[in-house]
Amino acid sequence: MTQKPDHPMTLDPPRPPARPARSRGINRRSMLKGVGGAAALAAVGAGVSVAGAAPAQAAGLSVVEHQDGGRMQYYRFSTPSIAWNPAVNVLLPDGYTPARRYPVLYLLHGGGGDNDFRIFDKLGIRDYTVGRELIVVMPDGGTAGWYSNPVSSHVGPRNWETFHVGELIPWVDATFSTIAEFAGRAVSGFSMGGLGALKYTAKYYGHFASVSCHSGPADLRGTDGAAITHWANLTSMVELGGGMVYGSPWDEARVSADNPMEHIENYRGKRIFLVCGTDPVDQNEKHVLPTQRTFGGALAAAGIPHERYEDAGGHLVRPERLQQDIDGIIAHLTKAG
Repeated sequence: MTQKPDHPMTLDPPRPPARPARSRGINRRSMLKGVGGAAALAAVGAGVSVAGAAPAQAAGLSVVEHQDGGRMQYYRFSTPSIAWNPAVNVLLPDGYTPARRYPVLYLLHGGGGDNDFRIFDKLGIRDYTVGRELIVVMPDGGTAGWYSNPVSSHVGPRNWETFHVGELIPWVDATFSTIAEFAGRAVSGFSMGGLGALKYTAKYYGHFASVSCHSGPADLRGTDGAAITHWANLTSMVELGGGMVYGSPWDEARVSADNPMEHIENYRGKRIFLVCGTDPVDQNEKHVLPTQRTFGGALAAAGIPHERYEDAGGHLVRPERLQQDIDGIIAHLTKAG
């Protein structure tokens, strides 16, 4: 099905509010390699009914499927922003009750055919959060959607940014008992999802009090960052039926809007966590690591506190860093209550 290219994004990022007061290593498919087809739906399985998790209608989303898996709640949506029905896993804390309000982590997956809303469950997210009072939302982001509204698509809408920021966040707050404010939200991601986390945090200043980037690029215009932008365009052509995230030639305004390095001040007053591998042979970290170093240097020059780690190894989710990140997120956000 071929349709005209999508229209440009119409969401207006909110103006920055007053600065807030601070209150098993598994290698995943590369974001910089070819992408596969859409993954098939996997059942979560039946579970105990969870009070407060009844599907809500909000912000243009319609729930077309819901499976109650106890802590893990699965939903699939119909939305005008995406030409197929994207899904989300919502991991609830032990003893979840709508009588309390909980902080929320939005956890974004990387690119490639085996990466979708289920990947962090496969990587053990239930174990990383056991006994912790945190809701974790893990949405589809496309095999090469780059957490963007693309310049063009020939397979219908693929407006992932609109879906995540304009539709999914309001739906989560309407459906679950969340701390629906800046101090109650964090966003983290791996690879392509790491860039998405950095991008969403800067573009939507008042949405997330904590941002984390695991082996994700942090600069779209640096020496190696330019390679990232080229790869985003190239890989997105598979998902977009020949369309591109940034177009050819690049839509420079879109690249600038998405580039973390061009919005350093929008990270001030937030928890920032960065980690990347140092394997010189790994073609992903070879390009990603210099962008994280440049970004970290810019944060330091601006006097913005942050955590940044360089670990041995390649392009993978590091269990010890993911656990460290989750515990840091919980310590930073407003506590459940």
